[in-house]
Amino acid sequence: MLRRIISVILIAAVAAFAAYWWLTAPTALALPAPTRGPDLANGQELFNVGGCSSCHAVPNQPDRLRLGGGLALGSPFGTFYAPNISPDPTYGIGRWSEADFVNAVMRGISPEGTHYFPAFPYTSYHISKVDDVRDLFAYLKTLPPVTGRVRDHDLPFPFNIRRNVGIWKLLFMDVRPVMPDAARSAQWNRGAYLVNGFGHCAECHSPRNALGGINRGERFAGGPNPEGEGWVPNITQKGIGGWSEKDIADFLETGDMPEGDSASGSMRPVIRNLAQLTPEDRAAMAAYLKSLPPVDGPTPPKRKEGGG
Repeated sequence: MLRRIISVILIAAVAAFAAYWWLTAPTALALPAPTRGPDLANGQELFNVGGCSSCHAVPNQPDRLRLGGGLALGSPFGTFYAPNISPDPTYGIGRWSEADFVNAVMRGISPEGTHYFPAFPYTSYHISKVDDVRDLFAYLKTLPPVTGRVRDHDLPFPFNIRRNVGIWKLLFMDVRPVMPDAARSAQWNRGAYLVNGFGHCAECHSPRNALGGINRGERFAGGPNPEGEGWVPNITQKGIGGWSEKDIADFLETGDMPEGDSASGSMRPVIRNLAQLTPEDRAAMAAYLKSLPPVDGPTPPKRKEGGG
Protein backbone atom coordinates (compact mmCIF):
# COMPACT_ATOMS: atom_id res chain seq x y z
CA MET A 1 0.00 0.00 0.00
CA LEU A 2 2.79 2.40 0.94
CA ARG A 3 4.59 1.61 -2.30
CA ARG A 4 1.45 2.42 -4.27
CA ILE A 5 1.03 5.75 -2.46
CA ILE A 6 4.64 6.68 -3.15
CA SER A 7 4.21 5.74 -6.82
CA VAL A 8 1.11 7.92 -7.10
CA ILE A 9 2.92 10.84 -5.48
CA LEU A 10 5.90 10.45 -7.81
CA ILE A 11 3.67 10.27 -10.89
CA ALA A 12 1.74 13.36 -9.74
CA ALA A 13 5.02 15.22 -9.11
CA VAL A 14 6.38 14.34 -12.55
CA ALA A 15 3.09 15.35 -14.19
CA ALA A 16 3.05 18.65 -12.27
CA PHE A 17 6.63 19.41 -13.28
CA ALA A 18 5.90 18.56 -16.91
CA ALA A 19 2.88 20.88 -16.86
CA TYR A 20 4.97 23.64 -15.28
CA TRP A 21 7.72 23.18 -17.88
CA TRP A 22 5.21 23.28 -20.71
CA LEU A 23 3.30 26.31 -19.40
CA THR A 24 6.46 28.31 -18.76
CA ALA A 25 8.17 27.61 -22.11
CA PRO A 26 9.11 30.80 -23.98
CA THR A 27 7.14 31.18 -27.22
CA ALA A 28 8.99 33.09 -29.91
CA LEU A 29 7.30 35.21 -32.54
CA ALA A 30 7.45 33.96 -36.12
CA LEU A 31 8.71 36.93 -38.10
CA PRO A 32 7.12 37.88 -41.41
CA ALA A 33 9.41 38.78 -44.28
CA PRO A 34 10.50 42.44 -44.32
CA THR A 35 8.16 44.65 -46.32
CA ARG A 36 10.75 47.39 -46.87
CA GLY A 37 14.24 48.52 -45.96
CA PRO A 38 14.91 50.04 -42.52
CA ASP A 39 13.74 53.60 -41.87
CA LEU A 40 16.35 55.12 -39.55
CA ALA A 41 14.36 58.31 -38.95
CA ASN A 42 11.43 56.22 -37.75
CA GLY A 43 13.77 54.14 -35.61
CA GLN A 44 15.11 57.29 -33.97
CA GLU A 45 11.57 58.56 -33.32
CA LEU A 46 10.62 55.29 -31.63
CA PHE A 47 13.89 55.29 -29.66
CA ASN A 48 12.84 58.64 -28.22
CA VAL A 49 9.21 57.64 -27.64
CA GLY A 50 10.39 54.54 -25.79
CA GLY A 51 12.81 56.50 -23.65
CA CYS A 52 15.49 53.87 -24.25
CA SER A 53 18.23 56.19 -23.05
CA SER A 54 16.45 56.86 -19.74
CA CYS A 55 17.22 53.31 -18.61
CA HIS A 56 20.05 52.13 -20.82
CA ALA A 57 22.42 55.12 -21.00
CA VAL A 58 25.48 54.75 -18.79
CA PRO A 59 24.69 56.57 -15.52
CA ASN A 60 26.45 59.78 -14.50
CA GLN A 61 27.74 60.78 -17.94
CA PRO A 62 26.19 63.31 -20.33
CA ASP A 63 25.85 61.31 -23.57
CA ARG A 64 22.34 59.82 -23.77
CA LEU A 65 23.40 57.69 -26.75
CA ARG A 66 26.03 55.68 -24.84
CA LEU A 67 23.77 52.73 -24.10
CA GLY A 68 26.13 50.73 -21.92
CA GLY A 69 23.50 50.18 -19.22
CA GLY A 70 24.11 49.82 -15.51
CA LEU A 71 21.26 51.91 -14.09
CA ALA A 72 19.80 50.33 -10.93
CA LEU A 73 16.01 49.94 -10.99
CA GLY A 74 14.51 49.20 -7.60
CA SER A 75 11.33 47.18 -7.17
CA PRO A 76 9.47 45.19 -4.50
CA PHE A 77 11.07 42.07 -5.99
CA GLY A 78 14.68 43.19 -5.88
CA THR A 79 16.99 45.42 -7.90
CA PHE A 80 17.27 45.17 -11.67
CA TYR A 81 20.21 46.57 -13.64
CA ALA A 82 19.56 47.88 -17.13
CA PRO A 83 21.63 45.93 -19.66
CA ASN A 84 24.02 47.15 -22.31
CA ILE A 85 22.07 47.57 -25.57
CA SER A 86 24.81 49.31 -27.50
CA PRO A 87 26.13 47.64 -30.69
CA ASP A 88 29.15 46.27 -28.84
CA PRO A 89 29.57 42.65 -30.01
CA THR A 90 30.80 41.35 -26.65
CA TYR A 91 28.81 43.24 -24.02
CA GLY A 92 25.91 44.64 -26.01
CA ILE A 93 23.64 43.49 -28.82
CA GLY A 94 26.16 43.70 -31.64
CA ARG A 95 25.86 40.01 -32.48
CA TRP A 96 22.09 39.84 -32.22
CA SER A 97 20.05 39.03 -35.27
CA GLU A 98 16.97 41.03 -36.19
CA ALA A 99 14.84 38.11 -35.00
CA ASP A 100 16.65 38.13 -31.64
CA PHE A 101 15.82 41.80 -31.16
CA VAL A 102 12.19 41.54 -32.25
CA ASN A 103 11.56 38.62 -29.89
CA ALA A 104 13.27 40.45 -27.03
CA VAL A 105 11.16 43.58 -27.51
CA MET A 106 7.83 41.98 -28.37
CA ARG A 107 7.92 38.72 -26.41
CA GLY A 108 10.48 39.26 -23.65
CA ILE A 109 12.65 36.37 -24.82
CA SER A 110 16.45 36.43 -24.91
CA PRO A 111 18.53 35.15 -27.83
CA GLU A 112 19.34 32.16 -25.61
CA GLY A 113 15.63 31.34 -25.34
CA THR A 114 15.06 32.42 -21.73
CA HIS A 115 12.52 34.86 -20.32
CA TYR A 116 13.46 38.45 -19.61
CA PHE A 117 12.10 39.85 -16.38
CA PRO A 118 9.18 42.27 -16.91
CA ALA A 119 11.16 45.22 -15.57
CA PHE A 120 11.79 45.37 -19.33
CA PRO A 121 8.36 46.68 -20.45
CA TYR A 122 7.74 44.21 -23.25
CA THR A 123 4.22 43.90 -21.82
CA SER A 124 3.62 47.22 -23.59
CA TYR A 125 6.03 46.83 -26.51
CA HIS A 126 4.30 43.68 -27.72
CA ILE A 127 1.64 45.76 -29.54
CA SER A 128 4.32 47.26 -31.78
CA LYS A 129 4.48 46.72 -35.51
CA VAL A 130 7.30 44.38 -36.46
CA ASP A 131 8.63 46.82 -39.05
CA ASP A 132 8.81 49.52 -36.37
CA VAL A 133 10.86 47.24 -34.12
CA ARG A 134 13.12 46.47 -37.08
CA ASP A 135 13.59 50.21 -37.62
CA LEU A 136 14.51 50.67 -33.96
CA PHE A 137 17.07 47.87 -34.22
CA ALA A 138 18.60 49.44 -37.32
CA TYR A 139 18.86 52.79 -35.53
CA LEU A 140 20.49 51.26 -32.44
CA LYS A 141 23.16 49.75 -34.68
CA THR A 142 24.18 53.28 -35.75
CA LEU A 143 25.02 54.30 -32.16
CA PRO A 144 28.49 53.99 -30.60
CA PRO A 145 29.43 50.60 -29.08
CA VAL A 146 30.09 50.73 -25.35
CA THR A 147 32.30 48.17 -23.64
CA GLY A 148 31.65 46.91 -20.14
CA ARG A 149 29.62 44.16 -18.53
CA VAL A 150 26.62 45.08 -16.42
CA ARG A 151 26.26 43.28 -13.11
CA ASP A 152 23.58 40.64 -12.63
CA HIS A 153 20.19 41.51 -11.18
CA ASP A 154 19.97 41.33 -7.40
CA LEU A 155 16.81 39.29 -6.82
CA PRO A 156 15.98 36.91 -3.98
CA PHE A 157 14.53 33.45 -4.48
CA PRO A 158 12.03 32.67 -6.04
CA PHE A 159 11.97 35.91 -8.04
CA ASN A 160 15.36 35.11 -9.57
CA ILE A 161 14.00 32.02 -11.37
CA ARG A 162 13.48 33.17 -14.94
CA ARG A 163 11.34 30.17 -15.82
CA ASN A 164 8.69 31.43 -13.39
CA VAL A 165 8.25 34.50 -15.59
CA GLY A 166 6.42 32.21 -18.02
CA ILE A 167 3.60 31.89 -15.48
CA TRP A 168 3.64 35.67 -14.95
CA LYS A 169 3.27 36.20 -18.69
CA LEU A 170 0.28 33.85 -18.80
CA LEU A 171 -1.37 35.89 -16.08
CA PHE A 172 -0.54 39.43 -17.17
CA MET A 173 0.66 39.57 -20.78
CA ASP A 174 -1.97 39.50 -23.52
CA VAL A 175 -0.19 39.16 -26.86
CA ARG A 176 -3.28 39.34 -29.04
CA PRO A 177 -2.84 41.98 -31.77
CA VAL A 178 -4.34 45.41 -31.14
CA MET A 179 -6.28 46.81 -34.06
CA PRO A 180 -6.84 50.52 -34.81
CA ASP A 181 -10.21 51.94 -33.75
CA ALA A 182 -12.07 52.72 -36.98
CA ALA A 183 -14.37 55.10 -35.11
CA ARG A 184 -11.41 57.31 -34.12
CA SER A 185 -9.19 59.67 -36.11
CA ALA A 186 -5.79 58.75 -37.50
CA GLN A 187 -4.24 61.14 -34.97
CA TRP A 188 -5.98 59.43 -32.03
CA ASN A 189 -4.93 55.98 -33.25
CA ARG A 190 -1.34 57.12 -33.63
CA GLY A 191 -1.42 58.50 -30.10
CA ALA A 192 -2.93 55.28 -28.73
CA TYR A 193 -0.20 53.27 -30.45
CA LEU A 194 2.60 55.44 -29.06
CA VAL A 195 1.22 55.78 -25.51
CA ASN A 196 0.31 52.12 -25.07
CA GLY A 197 3.22 50.67 -27.04
CA PHE A 198 6.69 52.19 -27.22
CA GLY A 199 5.77 54.99 -24.80
CA HIS A 200 4.73 52.34 -22.20
CA CYS A 201 3.12 55.09 -20.11
CA ALA A 202 0.87 52.65 -18.23
CA GLU A 203 3.89 50.78 -16.86
CA CYS A 204 4.63 53.61 -14.42
CA HIS A 205 1.27 55.39 -14.27
CA SER A 206 -0.79 52.38 -13.11
CA PRO A 207 -1.05 50.65 -9.73
CA ARG A 208 0.07 47.04 -9.53
CA ASN A 209 -1.02 43.96 -7.64
CA ALA A 210 1.07 41.82 -5.29
CA LEU A 211 2.59 39.91 -8.23
CA GLY A 212 3.59 43.06 -10.08
CA GLY A 213 0.83 42.96 -12.70
CA ILE A 214 -1.01 46.15 -13.65
CA ASN A 215 -4.48 46.50 -12.13
CA ARG A 216 -6.36 46.63 -15.41
CA GLY A 217 -9.34 48.55 -14.05
CA GLU A 218 -7.01 51.31 -12.82
CA ARG A 219 -4.83 51.67 -15.90
CA PHE A 220 -3.25 55.15 -16.05
CA ALA A 221 -4.76 56.02 -12.64
CA GLY A 222 -1.42 56.55 -10.89
CA GLY A 223 0.00 54.93 -7.81
CA PRO A 224 3.21 54.27 -5.89
CA ASN A 225 6.39 54.68 -7.90
CA PRO A 226 7.44 51.14 -8.96
CA GLU A 227 10.98 52.02 -7.90
CA GLY A 228 9.80 52.52 -4.32
CA GLU A 229 10.03 56.28 -3.79
CA GLY A 230 7.37 58.87 -4.49
CA TRP A 231 4.02 58.77 -6.24
CA VAL A 232 3.22 58.61 -9.95
CA PRO A 233 0.22 60.82 -10.86
CA ASN A 234 -3.12 59.85 -12.33
CA ILE A 235 -3.09 60.81 -16.03
CA THR A 236 -6.73 60.01 -16.78
CA GLN A 237 -9.24 62.84 -16.80
CA LYS A 238 -9.57 62.28 -13.06
CA GLY A 239 -6.05 63.59 -12.66
CA ILE A 240 -5.51 66.00 -15.56
CA GLY A 241 -9.07 66.81 -16.54
CA GLY A 242 -8.31 70.52 -16.40
CA TRP A 243 -5.54 70.22 -18.97
CA SER A 244 -6.21 70.91 -22.64
CA GLU A 245 -4.65 68.89 -25.44
CA LYS A 246 -2.22 71.75 -25.96
CA ASP A 247 -1.32 71.73 -22.25
CA ILE A 248 -0.51 68.03 -22.49
CA ALA A 249 1.51 68.42 -25.70
CA ASP A 250 3.43 71.35 -24.18
CA PHE A 251 4.17 69.30 -21.06
CA LEU A 252 5.52 66.44 -23.18
CA GLU A 253 7.90 68.93 -24.80
CA THR A 254 8.95 71.14 -21.87
CA GLY A 255 7.92 69.40 -18.66
CA ASP A 256 6.05 72.55 -17.62
CA MET A 257 2.55 72.08 -16.20
CA PRO A 258 -0.26 74.58 -16.80
CA GLU A 259 -0.48 75.37 -13.07
CA GLY A 260 3.18 76.38 -12.97
CA ASP A 261 4.90 73.26 -11.62
CA SER A 262 7.48 71.27 -13.59
CA ALA A 263 8.19 67.59 -14.06
CA SER A 264 10.53 66.14 -11.47
CA GLY A 265 12.17 62.87 -10.54
CA SER A 266 12.18 60.08 -13.11
CA MET A 267 9.85 62.06 -15.39
CA ARG A 268 12.56 64.57 -16.22
CA PRO A 269 14.64 62.24 -18.42
CA VAL A 270 11.39 61.05 -20.03
CA ILE A 271 10.63 64.65 -21.03
CA ARG A 272 14.14 65.04 -22.45
CA ASN A 273 13.37 62.13 -24.76
CA LEU A 274 9.84 63.22 -25.68
CA ALA A 275 11.11 66.71 -26.49
CA GLN A 276 12.96 65.13 -29.43
CA LEU A 277 9.72 63.92 -31.06
CA THR A 278 7.97 65.56 -33.96
CA PRO A 279 5.25 68.01 -32.88
CA GLU A 280 2.76 65.77 -34.69
CA ASP A 281 3.57 62.76 -32.51
CA ARG A 282 3.40 64.77 -29.29
CA ALA A 283 0.01 66.15 -30.43
CA ALA A 284 -1.17 62.61 -31.18
CA MET A 285 -0.15 61.40 -27.73
CA ALA A 286 -1.90 64.40 -26.19
CA ALA A 287 -5.11 63.69 -28.13
CA TYR A 288 -5.17 60.12 -26.87
CA LEU A 289 -4.35 61.02 -23.26
CA LYS A 290 -7.05 63.71 -23.25
CA SER A 291 -9.58 61.07 -24.32
CA LEU A 292 -8.92 58.74 -21.37
CA PRO A 293 -12.04 58.54 -19.17
CA PRO A 294 -11.70 59.50 -15.50
CA VAL A 295 -10.56 56.60 -13.33
CA ASP A 296 -10.31 56.68 -9.55
CA GLY A 297 -6.95 55.27 -8.61
CA PRO A 298 -5.26 54.78 -5.25
CA THR A 299 -5.30 57.75 -2.92
CA PRO A 300 -1.90 59.46 -2.90
CA PRO A 301 -0.33 60.23 0.45
CA LYS A 302 -0.81 63.71 1.83
CA ARG A 303 2.04 66.09 1.21
CA LYS A 304 3.93 67.06 4.28
CA GLU A 305 3.51 70.68 5.19
CA GLY A 306 6.53 72.89 4.63
CA GLY A 307 8.76 72.99 7.62
CA GLY A 308 12.34 73.69 7.64
